[in-house]
Amino acid sequence: MLSLEKISELLGKDSDILLQHESKTISRDLLHLPGPDTVNRIYRPSSRNPQVLRSLGQLFNSGRLAGTGYMSILPVDQGVEHSAGASFAKNPAYFDPENIVKLAIEGGCNAVASTFGVLAAVSRTYAHRIPFIVKINHNELLTYPNKADQVMYGTVQEAWNLGAAAVGATIYFGSDNADRQLVEVSQAFELAHELGMATVLWCYLRNEAFKKDVDYHLAADLTGQANHLGVTIQADIIKQKLPEVNGGYKALNTGSSSYGKLDERIYTELTTTNPIDLCRYQVANCYMGRMGLINSGGASQGEADLADAVRSAVINKRAGGAGLISGRKAFQRPMNEGVALLNAIQDVYLSSAVTVA
Repeated sequence: MLSLEKISELLGKDSDILLQHESKTISRDLLHLPGPDTVNRIYRPSSRNPQVLRSLGQLFNSGRLAGTGYMSILPVDQGVEHSAGASFAKNPAYFDPENIVKLAIEGGCNAVASTFGVLAAVSRTYAHRIPFIVKINHNELLTYPNKADQVMYGTVQEAWNLGAAAVGATIYFGSDNADRQLVEVSQAFELAHELGMATVLWCYLRNEAFKKDVDYHLAADLTGQANHLGVTIQADIIKQKLPEVNGGYKALNTGSSSYGKLDERIYTELTTTNPIDLCRYQVANCYMGRMGLINSGGASQGEADLADAVRSAVINKRAGGAGLISGRKAFQRPMNEGVALLNAIQDVYLSSAVTVA
């Protein structure tokens, strides 16, 4: 179990900025914060049927974070999204789906999120041991030239048949294909709820125009709105990249360009430059936390991965988020090291000393 001193050491020069920050933007009192009663307090009053509530209960009551209201999820869909070779060359053992699920179990995760193929290959052995989240659509990198589009790889019924507790999907908001993806995923989520499965939406931005002087794919204002669109189609859990900048709407409203709508108070009252406040704006757009926000653990950078993972967990938790989803940092290294990294993330959420700002 990581002590507060160890967490502070891993945060390095950002320790005070992250651990001592008191948010003055959107009050924590306005948020629906994670807790042991999350399913009963937050999801039960909604239109979710009893089978969906049971599936959400499975997700929130598995692994080391069971009963806390927080989630630690292992996502391994990169074999399609990034190519299997690029993803598994560092540790070829993970070409075998069983090792993916074993890592999630040994790492104390609430759930494992992966492809139809991965989870179907081992479903009779593991579907009753750890909740499965089947990722139902993907981008692929064999089309030349590469294009950014999420297409369905199977059916919601197929996910239910292999024992999934939830389905996951990505929408590339801002892309040429966003409207079609929005319709496909909203219909898929409706069917998933009818069958009793929970839904997780990767609310990603994708448009070359968002890459200006900085990468506004990671802007708090734009990712926040993507989250708001995600909860609009009744995603139960929102997965988003941590914001690193702000002002996406303002940057894209330059010269003769007119993009979206904004209010200056987004930047002067609802956010600051502190990473926790930027993330809190994402949480606020998830109906003030009614639908849990889990942030991405990001790519593997080598020796800095442990510190980066702990930093991401601290930001998400102190912002009012519901957990972290970390894949490459965990599976692109020996299994014992991957387990230790996942446990470190979970230790942040188990620590009573790391509070909501």
